[in-house]
Amino acid sequence: QLQLVESGGGLVQPGGSLRLSCQASGFTLDYSFIGWFRQAPGKEREGVSCISTSGGITNFADSVKGRFTVSRDNAKNTVYLQIDSLKPEDTAVYYCAAVRRTVPALCLVSRFYDYWGQGTQVTVSS
Repeated sequence: QLQLVESGGGLVQPGGSLRLSCQASGFTLDYSFIGWFRQAPGKEREGVSCISTSGGITNFADSVKGRFTVSRDNAKNTVYLQIDSLKPEDTAVYYCAAVRRTVPALCLVSRFYDYWGQGTQVTVSS
């Protein structure tokens, strides 16, 4: 039922910024968290951020704390990931995902998520 579409990726120089969007459509009321994940070539998928339906609860991986901000606009059914001070190691395909039920302590664990977008490529290079 739920469809997720990421956008906003691109090629950015180190130190630059991007804002990724995750737009949801379909049945959007039956989930508790939206998570952001990334996967670099040859590496495991990594949870980077998540946000509750209300927007009141957020979580971040240690590797991105202080540089990434997650927010949502429920009127637009969209979750945003603002990425600042980009580093080459941030290069990855970024995915958003939705989970019907989880808790904040587990919202960065990919195996609990039910719906996934197609991903958007972020490349950080000089």
